[in-house]
Amino acid sequence: MASMATISLLFLLIISAFAAAGNAATFTITNNCGFTVWPAALPVGGGLQLDPTQTWTLNVPAGTQGGRIWGRTGCSFVNGSTTGGHCSTGDCAGELSCTVSGQPPATLAEFSASGAQDFYDISVIDGFNLAVAFSCSTGVGLLCRDASCPDAFPNNANSGGSPTSCPANSSYQVTFCP
Repeated sequence: MASMATISLLFLLIISAFAAAGNAATFTITNNCGFTVWPAALPVGGGLQLDPTQTWTLNVPAGTQGGRIWGRTGCSFVNGSTTGGHCSTGDCAGELSCTVSGQPPATLAEFSASGAQDFYDISVIDGFNLAVAFSCSTGVGLLCRDASCPDAFPNNANSGGSPTSCPANSSYQVTFCP
């Protein structure tokens, strides 16, 4: 029969595993551009207006299988409206808070979850509209300054053509105009 100490230790390990699984990934999105950017995020987060030097912190719930963040430019939303607007790049059906992917061109910061690992990359498959830096607190920093950026997936020089990884539910930094 197992000792009380063994049962207690096993119970603590199980509780710790569930607590770790409950953590959210945190994305800090910063606008270093000299102009306003309207970042958008799917499947959670929607979108908003970020003036130069402003930051948006986005918590992505544990269990989210993946998503993307992109910057929209040249947006206009009349009288603070959240619908019926338009963005020159990355527009998502005229909505301020996106529920669909943005229209090309849009430089994408993408992430996906797989067990104990998160994977992240920059993609220009939907075109290039903004320079982006994307990093995980414990991982490799990716940088894309133009349409031929070497850090863009699938040409990611840091990982031999596959997304870069870090521990699940990490903290991330997305910077526009790094």
